[in-house]
Amino acid sequence: MNAALRLTLAVLPGRLAICGLAARAAVPAWASEGALTSITRTPRELSVVCEERLVPAGVRAERGYVALEVAGPLPLGMVGVGAALTGPLADAGISLFAVSTYDTDYVLVKAESLDAALRALSAAGHAVTPPGVVRVD
Repeated sequence: MNAALRLTLAVLPGRLAICGLAARAAVPAWASEGALTSITRTPRELSVVCEERLVPAGVRAERGYVALEVAGPLPLGMVGVGAALTGPLADAGISLFAVSTYDTDYVLVKAESLDAALRALSAAGHAVTPPGVVRVD
């Protein structure tokens, strides 16, 4: 890991859910709504990350996540981003769910772990914009 790698993160508003659907299920319409959505299909599952308010009752889901967005865009060849974020969180005993896009990365943590996650990431030298503060790029 590049020990000098310092990232800027912002806490996004709202709560997210991570849903697990059958591998051959059609992508539900509700999965494509909202500010942050990630849809991943593998031979074993269809995984959806979306705003928890959109997830219908009865859908297998873990609710109560908050997203931290890494300021980007990040070059696709940039090395050490994941390690720079997951290491401090692992050391603090905080579970996470990672989502990557073409331009940047997101780390999802349970809402009840958010304060501890922010402390761990700040202690590791990352700049974190707290919830409710709008970042201007």
